[in-house]
Amino acid sequence: MIKKPKILVVGSSNMDMVIQTGHFPKPGETIIGGEFSLIPGGKGANQAVAAARLGGDVSFVSQIGKDVFGDSSLENFIKEGIDISYVRQNPEQSTGVALITVDESGENTIIVAPGANHHISKEDIGRAEKVFAEAKVILVQLEIPMEIVKACLSLAKKLGKNAILNPAPAADLGGEILEGLFLITPNETEAEQLTGISILDEASARTAATALISKGVENVIITLGASGAYCHSKDFQGILPTQKVKAVDSTAAGDTFNGALAVALGNKHSMEEAVRFALKAATLSVQKMGAQSSIPYLKDL
Repeated sequence: MIKKPKILVVGSSNMDMVIQTGHFPKPGETIIGGEFSLIPGGKGANQAVAAARLGGDVSFVSQIGKDVFGDSSLENFIKEGIDISYVRQNPEQSTGVALITVDESGENTIIVAPGANHHISKEDIGRAEKVFAEAKVILVQLEIPMEIVKACLSLAKKLGKNAILNPAPAADLGGEILEGLFLITPNETEAEQLTGISILDEASARTAATALISKGVENVIITLGASGAYCHSKDFQGILPTQKVKAVDSTAAGDTFNGALAVALGNKHSMEEAVRFALKAATLSVQKMGAQSSIPYLKDL
């Protein structure tokens, strides 16, 4: 039996309230939507679930409320086989909630009420130092306080661990975060915010990736939606395409990509191989509705 790579995910956990719609409403407009769904989500939780379903031995550091959504989230993590030793229920905060609308082309708009996610503390990170030391790959996003992101990446550097930063939602990042970072995975919008370069084609993606490399990042992957991903690593530079499919809902496609990427790198695949694996997983996810409900299993690939 192949041993699963140990993946540590630090990040947010939300409950997603999803409404399908023919088009997004304009300010002041009320429209009648379609089907409503209540689906576990949050970038951190989505990535943890993706990594678990795609072959990782996953531990999750997060904070949720001591409420019905929090209880439901814990049950879901246990069902997915995720180690919840470092998921803390905060009785004074609500579990994060995301309001998501999805139009008929599969595009989405999302508003997040962070709740307990914004109360993850350095003490929570300190309690998890043992699993930081055991992890093959550490995966972090930006739906938690920036000081916690910095603490995670600092601890990863101290322990000599490969850390992936998915810089979503888009934010300005200081040099202390980028210097020595193993891998950053922005989408086109996030890459433009980080570098000031609009991603229009392979040449502009290369320029943006080079700008991030110049700031101390070792590897850069810019996800390009239906066009695939631009990869800049020591062994490969260029666009890796993805299969053309009919997208139903793009929610959690990026999270699926990052979770899959962490597992492939944890299994010591090359960066190019890891990106190809992650693209396959993300392509499957956009063909289903919802966040965690759309994340594929290893057998699906």
